[in-house]
Amino acid sequence: MSEIHWIRWIDGDAEHTARWHSETGMPAPRRVVVADDRMNASTAHRLACEGTALLWRGDYHQARQLLRAMGRRVDRKTPTAAPSAVPSPTAAFHLQRRASGHRARVLGRLLVPLDADHTLALRRAPDVRAACAEAYGPPLPTPSVVSLRELLGVLGAYQWRAKGVDVPALGARIHPHYGVFSPVRGEYVDLVAQAPLPGPAAHGGPAYDLGTGTGVLAAVLARRGIRHVVATDNNPRAVACARANVSRLGLTGQVEIATGGDLFPPGRAALVVCNPPWLPAKPNSALEQGVYDPKGAMLHAFLTGLAEHLLPGGEGWLIMSDLAEHLGLRAPGELGGAITAAGLHVAARIDTRPHHPRAADPADPLHAARAAEVTSLWRLTAGPPEGSPAAPPPGPVRSPAPGS
Repeated sequence: MSEIHWIRWIDGDAEHTARWHSETGMPAPRRVVVADDRMNASTAHRLACEGTALLWRGDYHQARQLLRAMGRRVDRKTPTAAPSAVPSPTAAFHLQRRASGHRARVLGRLLVPLDADHTLALRRAPDVRAACAEAYGPPLPTPSVVSLRELLGVLGAYQWRAKGVDVPALGARIHPHYGVFSPVRGEYVDLVAQAPLPGPAAHGGPAYDLGTGTGVLAAVLARRGIRHVVATDNNPRAVACARANVSRLGLTGQVEIATGGDLFPPGRAALVVCNPPWLPAKPNSALEQGVYDPKGAMLHAFLTGLAEHLLPGGEGWLIMSDLAEHLGLRAPGELGGAITAAGLHVAARIDTRPHHPRAADPADPLHAARAAEVTSLWRLTAGPPEGSPAAPPPGPVRSPAPGS
């Protein structure tokens, strides 16, 4: 069990304490003052910027309005460099990360109280008990305090889990749990649905799906006829999420969800699929681990371990975006060099363009990189074919996937 942290505040003449809870890893605030409907946004923003947390005791909807007003003040005061003043896409990325981190810290200092049973103890507050139980686990015997911003994320995730995300490649919906990367960017799922299966996999498998998350890629492989898919993840939330989705889709007879510290399960497979986090940078919280992979650790673990886990004639499918290259976080050719160094050969590469809204948003600080982004499925084999060089081809050897 993780260490319990407590926060203290004075209300009237009495001192109060409560358990501090943060899924993002935000440290317990050292100074807390009570705030209510009389608090204006300018004062709240100033106090939060100074490091003081505000424990809200007023109306729930007023708290949400205050949070939005604080956000507008943060955005207005965030320094922005003119395009000519930004020396590189890498600098733009780090500026955006710093601004995002500052925004999260300031807005995260507006706090709300939860009773021991996860009841939100505010006037006109919704019933958040089910959403909190799914995100935080069973109630503990003591009240707690959480960031309102985080709680709104919990409520949003609860709605996404109930509604699900439509996955055309499955003809069904996937239901992401809180803290599990959601398959809202469907282009990588389409690549796995359309790429030609290697011979052994086309005859039934087996296949591995590494870092399965919601289980969406494992489900796609099973629907394509692979009789046994082993899907792994070291995140307990992802394991529970994948099992629930696989069960809902009626695929428990084909898909086995495994947990553990090793990326690869024991043995060899006809097909090994890996969709690691695409950006080699440090996540600011546990919730960002689906996007950021420090120093590309998961990517390199997949490449260096792939050959010894492939059956003869099998393939490893690496699904990667080149956004890191456009941002200067990974050098051009670095990925190809890592593939060669691992003793692997690129049998083919299928490219597609992302179609998420941010790729077409010129107001996004990283718009130029996102607009140029390509998502690729690299078909890797163990060693070069006879009579061919070991180096991977410099570009795609297949046309973009249909519908890209």
